Amino acid sequence: MDFEPVIGLEVHVELATQSKMFCSCSTAFGAPPNTQVCPVCLGLPGVLPVTNRQAINLAIKAALAFGCKISSSSRFARKSYFYPDLPKNYQISQYEEPLATEGSLEIASGEIGLRRIHLEEDAGKLIHAERNGDFSLIDFNRAGIPLMEIVTQPALRSPEDAVEFLQKLRQVLRYLEISDCSMEEGSLRCDANVSVRKIGEQILGTKVEVKNLNSFRSVRKALTFEIDRQTRLLLEGKEIFQETRLWNENRAVTETMRGKEEAHDYRYFPEPDLRPLMLTQEDVDRVRSELVELPEVRKKRFIAEYHLSSYEATVLTAEKEVADYFETATKLYPQPKILANWIMGELAALVREEKLDIGNQPVTPSFLAELAKMVENGIITRLAGKDVLRECLKTGRSPATIVSEAELAQVADRGSLEPIVLEVITENKKAWNDFQHGTEKALGFLMGQVMRKTKGRANPKLVEQLIREHRHGKQEN
Repeated sequence: MDFEPVIGLEVHVELATQSKMFCSCSTAFGAPPNTQVCPVCLGLPGVLPVTNRQAINLAIKAALAFGCKISSSSRFARKSYFYPDLPKNYQISQYEEPLATEGSLEIASGEIGLRRIHLEEDAGKLIHAERNGDFSLIDFNRAGIPLMEIVTQPALRSPEDAVEFLQKLRQVLRYLEISDCSMEEGSLRCDANVSVRKIGEQILGTKVEVKNLNSFRSVRKALTFEIDRQTRLLLEGKEIFQETRLWNENRAVTETMRGKEEAHDYRYFPEPDLRPLMLTQEDVDRVRSELVELPEVRKKRFIAEYHLSSYEATVLTAEKEVADYFETATKLYPQPKILANWIMGELAALVREEKLDIGNQPVTPSFLAELAKMVENGIITRLAGKDVLRECLKTGRSPATIVSEAELAQVADRGSLEPIVLEVITENKKAWNDFQHGTEKALGFLMGQVMRKTKGRANPKLVEQLIREHRHGKQEN
């Protein structure tokens, strides 16, 4: 009997604001525990919340990017339940009147509908004791940070679809600078609703919510485990209970956390201290004017405008700062293919090695354009160019300065290279003999020896020409 999974995601995104959702406390990550708090976000008696306008604008921006219907009137509500990391014992969220509905995001398997986008405040963070395990500490710095929740339709059919959806969602949100979407720092988190049904059935199976998914790897592994668990229960004729389960990363299993709450369990009612959120068309249009070109549109333009392959365009547009870097460099040196190779190859490797971001490192687009031009014009070899790039990243000096000070300019005159070629031939009799008898691979070795002796400065084409001339006995002055 064949079964299929049905998956819906609830994605929580911490918004890139300077202050919290309803107070002026800082949202900076990494501060000492309980140093970014005030009476409002601690829920002390007599305080009144004030809505963060920037958080609203960022949520509108996301809604526009995903083609949502934006409500002219939405309302905050109190979601009441006891959690130790919520100091008020309720969360200010949105329920019956969310900010936006009916959007979508395209992935390889099709269009995934978005049920709603709404605003709420984050909870604090529990820090469990490493020893004994009989107590937990609470850091309220995160309490009150603006959260945007994006809820999908139950339209995903595999763990791979879910991961692809999250990756594309993250890409768009980062492009729009709505959030840094750092899963390591908790600014992008995900819960998944999973059920299993017989293939061909229209009715959904019993839904189980899986929490604690804080990486793409966790999402894939947790969903795979939960789908297998539910399928096994159905095959054994056992009942699936509606519940909330936690993903245990260490044991690689989902574990029962609690019975699944329904909306009435949260006792939602309109937040009495906040007026309804009223948006005019002018408000929405103002945010619309701030939208940037989105990844898929930019990818298609890169292919058409710069004649890049689909793979090259995909890599270069994966992150906005990389795409911006590339376009800035091409304005200075209009050779997109050459620059794409440098960015995707040597520069990407060095930036990754040094654990830097391409937008925040010494090799500026103008430096890369200058370096690529020097290599293509034959001033330095490609091999020397790699060394120059590394030195530029290390010191922040321009390629021209590095080449001049290190005397790296390419040697391209026969008189200087002829004696070095003869020296290499004399010192490497076996390789020379192999080459004379038709082993072309030996040519690469001999050329490499010449390049080593010239510290990468010899013109490769001239070196090859000289070696071949010696093989054919056609030495020229």
